[in-house]
Amino acid sequence: MNPHKRHEPGQAGCVSIVHSDTALALNPALLDGFEKFAADPGTRKSHLFNGRYENIYLTSEQVPELSTLLAEAREHAGRILGLPGLRAGCWFNHMPPGAVTTAHCHDDDDELLSAAYYVSVPANSGDLIVHCDQEHITIKPEPGMFVFFSPRLMHEVTQNRSSHERLSIGINFGPGDSDP
Repeated sequence: MNPHKRHEPGQAGCVSIVHSDTALALNPALLDGFEKFAADPGTRKSHLFNGRYENIYLTSEQVPELSTLLAEAREHAGRILGLPGLRAGCWFNHMPPGAVTTAHCHDDDDELLSAAYYVSVPANSGDLIVHCDQEHITIKPEPGMFVFFSPRLMHEVTQNRSSHERLSIGINFGPGDSDP
């Protein structure tokens, strides 16, 4: 078994990839909202590693387009799990040049599924690696791409080797419906 495998969209396995139908309209507004509120002193941030907060929590009151994105994400997650009415929580992940996201998982609470959604992805800004059984699945992100995976799977992001910032949104899904 090859321990490193590049994942192609639509391939079955430990991950499911879906491309957003609304990315062209949403991504510029998501990026603008992030840029407007990320540095606000009242914005909640967590996971300080190597001088950067990996999780930046913005709300749909700050960035109204998050509601549209999370509604679409809940639909996809519901189909993947066969469960309607999922709850979704999210955070922005900002990766400046040189940044990495170390291996971690999202199985802290009652998460049923996790996802990454890509807003801005410059060339060479890092790949998502999902540790699935004995394989490491490498995914080259694209703007508008959702990558769904079990919250128990370790995953990481390789170094942003571009000279531009990359922006994604992490999402966890749990039982019960809630508004974003």
